Amino acid sequence: MINLNWAKPDGELLLWKQALLIASAIAVGLALAYFPLSWCLIGLVTIILITLTTIDPLVGLGVALVLGPTKPLTDYFVPELPLDLGQLALIVTLASWLAHAVRRRRPGIPYSPLTLPVLIFIGAAGLSLPGALSIGYALKELIKWVEILLVIWIILDHEEKRRWPLVLGSLLLSAALQAGIGVWQFGLRGEGPEHFLILGDRFYRAYGTFEQPNPYGGFIGLILPIAVALSLGALMYWRGPLRAAWQARRHGRDLIQAIIHYRLLPLLGSIVLGGLLFAALIMSWSRGAWMGFGVAMLALLLALPRRTWAGAALAGGAMLFGMLALRFNLLPSAISSRLTGFTELVQVFDVRGVDINPANYAVLERLAHWQAAEEMARYHLLVGVGLGNYEPVYPAYALLNWPQPLGHAHNIYLNLLAETGIIGLLAYTVLWCSILWQTWLATRRAEGWQRLLAAGLLGAWVHLSVHQLVDKLYVANLHLHIGAMLGILSTLSLTNKEKYIPSERHNRLHDLS
Repeated sequence: MINLNWAKPDGELLLWKQALLIASAIAVGLALAYFPLSWCLIGLVTIILITLTTIDPLVGLGVALVLGPTKPLTDYFVPELPLDLGQLALIVTLASWLAHAVRRRRPGIPYSPLTLPVLIFIGAAGLSLPGALSIGYALKELIKWVEILLVIWIILDHEEKRRWPLVLGSLLLSAALQAGIGVWQFGLRGEGPEHFLILGDRFYRAYGTFEQPNPYGGFIGLILPIAVALSLGALMYWRGPLRAAWQARRHGRDLIQAIIHYRLLPLLGSIVLGGLLFAALIMSWSRGAWMGFGVAMLALLLALPRRTWAGAALAGGAMLFGMLALRFNLLPSAISSRLTGFTELVQVFDVRGVDINPANYAVLERLAHWQAAEEMARYHLLVGVGLGNYEPVYPAYALLNWPQPLGHAHNIYLNLLAETGIIGLLAYTVLWCSILWQTWLATRRAEGWQRLLAAGLLGAWVHLSVHQLVDKLYVANLHLHIGAMLGILSTLSLTNKEKYIPSERHNRLHDLS
């Protein structure tokens, strides 16, 4: 008879451990023998995720954010996988979150100021489903927005534990990994896709695991304003004590110790991260990402000072400097020509009579898809052709020289107008205005590094809004990162809501008392 007394584990417990190890080895061997390697990989990842998320669902969410951008890579090399690793991590995280809620006997929906705007958009987009040519495409796109909402709720449900900075760290880690891959692809690997060659065929456009430079640049540009804001926060935090140490006229050795003591490593780390992301952004050679980042920096300057007029002056001065730099060729010629080389073509509204050549092909291709989206909206103005159905219905609206669909219209606003009609586009506008307003309020109400984080989020939303004039970035699981950033924004909004009372309102309350 086996002794189950765990206080005496010497012989029998060791035997059980050995038996468990042998059984695990046999199970792994059988799995490798009878199942494809991809299925074994997904099973192993599932086991690891279940183990991690039993500790904290936010850990699983962090894994989903890191693995999410690998979707295009896994779709290309392992197309037989039913789910990419990012979606698998999210499913396990959601199951763990629900299990934690049931165990705590606190099931419910956490409050977020963005819940209603997101639900309004989901409802407006749902109106287009009855007329959709492909319900599968429509549901796939609708699920993205449901997942955005669920990610927001997961982060808010753990607000009282103050664990949401773990999500922020996962966002930065994901961007750092992608930036490192992009730098390697640009100049260190020495080979790559021929059509990505740039700068005299000496370098390759960076594309990370996205398999395309433009969404890669969009992802880097989405996180970069946050990294810049945190770098400024670390610099401001470190500068004050250093000035005090200098004014105290300490000896050189004491001053060096003060520099190290007052968190120099976080400052250096944030600067290195920002520099790495900026280099990856440039190496993506994505015009849309560059333009988005430039306007994002203006938004960051606008939000940094407490006084709005000071921020407006900073942003205006920076914009004037940028215009002068372009006007007098102060930027490197390759970058300035990349930014300005397409301005003549975007004035063409009908590309059917334009001669196609290698220099204008990429721009004309986008314009052709814009025209196709306009035609879809023309015949389906109210509710569109169906959410996510741009690609299935494209052949019916394609121009003669552009028969191949790109998956979307390369303009989120035209894409939404074509797919969800004027109702969906208005709902999306309401959602985005709500996000911008909540972020602006957070920059006014929060304190310390949280206020700078809110300013970085404002830059991220502005980047997304501008870049999506020439692209659609709800791809490659980037909606998970957007949902995580919206969850962080909701946390900042709720945490600092009661801390801030405008001075005029405070004076009125004082007078009444």
